[in-house]
Order: sequence, then structure tokens, then C-alpha cells
Amino acid sequence: MNRIETHELAAWLDQTLQPARFKDYAPNGLQVEGKASVGHIIAGVTATEALLRVAIERGADALLVHHGWFWRNEDARVRGPRRTRLALTLAHDLNLFAYHLPLDAHPQLGNNAQLARVLGLEPDADASGNPRTCGHDNLIWLGSAPGIATVGELSARIAERLQRTPQVIGDPAQPVGRIAWCTGGAQGMYTDALDAGAQVYITGEISEHCVHTARETGTTFISAGHHATERYGAQALGEAVARQFGIRVDFVDIDNPV
Repeated sequence: MNRIETHELAAWLDQTLQPARFKDYAPNGLQVEGKASVGHIIAGVTATEALLRVAIERGADALLVHHGWFWRNEDARVRGPRRTRLALTLAHDLNLFAYHLPLDAHPQLGNNAQLARVLGLEPDADASGNPRTCGHDNLIWLGSAPGIATVGELSARIAERLQRTPQVIGDPAQPVGRIAWCTGGAQGMYTDALDAGAQVYITGEISEHCVHTARETGTTFISAGHHATERYGAQALGEAVARQFGIRVDFVDIDNPV
């Protein structure tokens, strides 16, 4: 089995995802240092105890996730679930790599790019061929849904492809028009999407104010699940790591209904 030095893997991931471009809510990159080299990675959405135990059972050297640890304004005390997770990680000498906003935004491997692939969305492109974006850190993508005429049809496709019934605030008969999307908990950027000309906004979560905004603007808000919309970036990144270094990467989906 091939192996790569941990610091080389960290450097490649940082070069690929460019975390310094983002004002994030948690540290990106190597969050917990473990073994000096890596030959087997478990990739997943969130660094939960369940995912850690899978990594330990399979003899992995590292976790590669979207949601890591040490979030801003989080209680810093090491107790309860935090103590358990850290104890498991340190006892088994696991490396923990986590990339939050950088993995949302990457133009090929990121959550937005991968959600577009899964749902058959077509991103708009700028003059340089890059995805057309808006909002905080340009995290919202803009585009269309070829072959989809109405909000009802779009909702049905989301349910089929994500295996999760979305919450839709809007008229099912409304023409889809221009679509904006941002995976995860990006409901706070709804108005940014509307300001960019979107008639439909897809994200992972919904807040009370989103209902009023949808009704009062005649647009559609679709909450498709935080976890459900972000299952694909870590998987794509893991596959890229496997191709680049010839090491084993297993994607494990620890289901989450939210």
C-alpha cells in the first residue's frame, strides 16, 4: 500500500483548496496531528464519534471531513462528546483534516459543484469560464436547470437524487427561471441570491424569516437538507486524493436527517 507523509498531504490539500482565501468559522487543514504518514483515509461529512470509530475499526490513518472541530464561539472545555472524540483521535494517532468553506467553494471538487452535478444544474460561467457566484465569499452559485420547467419538477428531482424530500416554500407551478444554490446552512444568504436575480434558491436549511421572504417576493426557497446537500464534496475530494497519491480513501456516509 502506498503511503504519503502527513505534511505533504496537508500541503497538497491546502494548495488545492486555498483556505487562506476565506474568513471561516473554524480552522481549515490539519486540525489534529496524528501519524507521520498516511496510507488509508476515511472521508465523510462530519468528524463524529461514529465516523471516528469506523476509521479505527478499518485501521485508517486519517479522517478527511467537511465539518471538523474547534468552531468559533464554541465552548472550549474538553468534556462530554468533545472529550470522547479527542480521546479516540489521540489514542489511535489519527490525523484529522477538515475543510469547511474552502470545500463548499472549490470549482470542481466543492459541495456546490458536486450538488450541481448530482441535480443536473448548469452553472453560469464568467468570461474566464469560472462559475458565476455572489454573496459572502462568493459562496452562492448561479445557474439553471436544463430540462426542468417548474418548481414542482425541480422538487421531485431533488427528492429522487438526494433521497430526501425537500421543504419547498413557493408555488409548484412557478417556472424555475434562474436558480441559485449554496449547500449547508446558507439560509441567511437568501436575499443575496435574490439580489443576483434568482427566482429559486436551494440550500440545506431553512429559518422562519425565509418563509416570509419567499411569500413576499414571489420566489421559491428550497431546503434540501444540510447533510444531504453536503455529502458529495468530501467524497470528491477523497477521490482526488486517491488519484493523486495512490492511497486508499473510503467515503463513509453517517446519515443525518437534518
